[in-house]
Amino acid sequence: MTLDLQNYERKARESVQAFWGNRERAKQKQLESGKADRGERAGVTAGKNMDGFIALVLDLVHANGLANAEVYQRRAVLTLPGYFRPTKLWDVLVINKGRLVAAVELKSQVGPSFGNNFNNRTEEALGTAHDFWTAYRKGAFGQQPRPFVGWLMMVEDAQQSRKAILDRSPHFPVFREFQGTSYLKRYDILCQRLIQEQLYAAASVLASPRTAAQTGEFCEISELTGLKMFVTTLAGHIAAEAAR
Repeated sequence: MTLDLQNYERKARESVQAFWGNRERAKQKQLESGKADRGERAGVTAGKNMDGFIALVLDLVHANGLANAEVYQRRAVLTLPGYFRPTKLWDVLVINKGRLVAAVELKSQVGPSFGNNFNNRTEEALGTAHDFWTAYRKGAFGQQPRPFVGWLMMVEDAQQSRKAILDRSPHFPVFREFQGTSYLKRYDILCQRLIQEQLYAAASVLASPRTAAQTGEFCEISELTGLKMFVTTLAGHIAAEAAR
């Protein structure tokens, strides 16, 4: 497995800078056209916010022995069969000699509606994993080893995402781990459990303030759900595929 730590950290900061820069450019473009979406939606409709992380995945594939693998990034070629639905659209697919090596979901959330979006993202992550692994067991991808399935989430580091939240559950108590936690911590718990339940090989949540458009600043909530764990797990999987 090859992972140049210094190079990885630089590319991670560049990916964060691109995330915020692309959002701002998308908003500005819509304002200039006179057709701007409301609120934060204007910053996501261009669909290019996570491209820096796609480039990081591409680098890992090439650096770990699969330079000739197909890495799909265009929407038209990013669908895989599902079990409970006909197809699912992913953000990155890696296919080598007809084998599905990796499928990656890249998500983001910027305030102010952290509550509703957290629940939506949680349901999406669980539904996607359940659908994927059922399709895998039913032979949708042929007879092959388990692919790497990854989920990476970028969340705005803001007062609203860090403040403690009180929940109402009138009939049964909320699990202690969630009581009085922030949305960032809840994403961390979600990612940890996605990994522990083997729904994803790696699941990561990163927190970054809007000022990171200039600095590339971001932080990890825990070691298990950090970006370094994500990229090392992916790099190891790619290297194992290359050795077959």
